[in-house]
Amino acid sequence: MRPRQLALHAALTAGGLAMLFPFVWMLLTSFKGVRQMLNDPISWLPAPWRWENYPDALGAMPFGTAYWNSFYIAALNVTLTLLTSAMAAYAFARIRFRGSGVLFVVFLATQMVPSQVTVVPLYLMLAKFGWIDSHLSLIVPTVANPFAVFLLRQFIRAVPVELEEAARIDGAGRWRCFWSVVLPNIRPGLGALGIIAFLASWNSFFFPLIFLNSPELATVPLLLSQFADERGAVDYGVILAASAIAVVPTLIAFLVGQRRIINSMAASGLGGR
Repeated sequence: MRPRQLALHAALTAGGLAMLFPFVWMLLTSFKGVRQMLNDPISWLPAPWRWENYPDALGAMPFGTAYWNSFYIAALNVTLTLLTSAMAAYAFARIRFRGSGVLFVVFLATQMVPSQVTVVPLYLMLAKFGWIDSHLSLIVPTVANPFAVFLLRQFIRAVPVELEEAARIDGAGRWRCFWSVVLPNIRPGLGALGIIAFLASWNSFFFPLIFLNSPELATVPLLLSQFADERGAVDYGVILAASAIAVVPTLIAFLVGQRRIINSMAASGLGGR
């Protein structure tokens, strides 16, 4: 291995270890007691190991309900994102009409607007629909996702047009071409987008904090912010144990789909015509 490649691998390894450090620290600290954290905060290994932090975390809050809320909201968000984004991406990639390029640029430009800027008009609109303190406020706004449309549009543009032309010769319409020809050829992109959408929905904290009020509707990130005893004190061992439990689905999703995410990000900048 050349010295330049060796230095690059060393730098990447160091960067990977630096990003892994917070997770390892959280996992080890989740087994510590409050006394050890206060007396020896920089110690690595728990002494003794406080295994009861995990049962205490599960019993302190309605974790099961929050887990279910986060899971089914994420599942619906993924389904809606894939469905609407794939159809919009197909329209932008294959259907040409006057102003389609300008419309796509304007649609993509909305990605530059921070979500915090639009939260007030979004709140007022959802309030008129009666969706405040409802999971609909976390599901319906995900229907329009400019990044998802852009990503799938790049994949669709890489699919040869000749495949659709052959299907049309056999009598297939626009919808049949989309469903039977295009979608099977962009499955890697759909899989990567599904994982990205799931991670974004599961980790979302800002919008549940704004739109949800009832404890029984809380998602996992919102529930984690409420860990405290009756005096307002926080047992960091318990809250880190709860955080370790909460991160399991995202960790599984990333480990299963990391290669697909990387490949899709690399391919999203290709295939231009």
